Amino acid sequence: MAPRPRTFPAGTASSPGLSRGVVVVEAAERSGSLISARMADEQGREVMAVPGSPLDPRAAGTNALIYQGASLVRHATDVLEILTSLSHGQVSAPPASSFDPESADDPLPESEIARVREALSPHAMPIDEIARASGLGAARCAAILAELELSGQAVTLSGGLAALVM
Repeated sequence: MAPRPRTFPAGTASSPGLSRGVVVVEAAERSGSLISARMADEQGREVMAVPGSPLDPRAAGTNALIYQGASLVRHATDVLEILTSLSHGQVSAPPASSFDPESADDPLPESEIARVREALSPHAMPIDEIARASGLGAARCAAILAELELSGQAVTLSGGLAALVM
């Protein structure tokens, strides 16, 4: 199957099953990285996070993970120490996926596309703000932004920003 923006959340959810642990370096309160962390935890993988300033919204997700029990990572040696302490019996197989690849080719609802388009501005703005303004989840908003970018209506920029193309 060809990669499609709306299939990214399913890939994000299944990738922790390929590893013994997940390290989240920076994540806002609503971030795709947090999907990976949640799936890793559900699959018995180690969840690790790098702390950030409590004043930085880009660190809200990682700080919340640490508060919820994720291992705090300060250096690469912390990751190696944590992973070498794990026994192979501490991990389990990923749960059966409820993802239906056939539905990935279904067109996105025009009403949702319109909500994201209305939330966009010609000035770059954080994608999580666009998601909040559109009333959609971050993963759904990201998929719609990718479709809008492919059609030349939007542009995504580094730093988790997006803008409307005029």
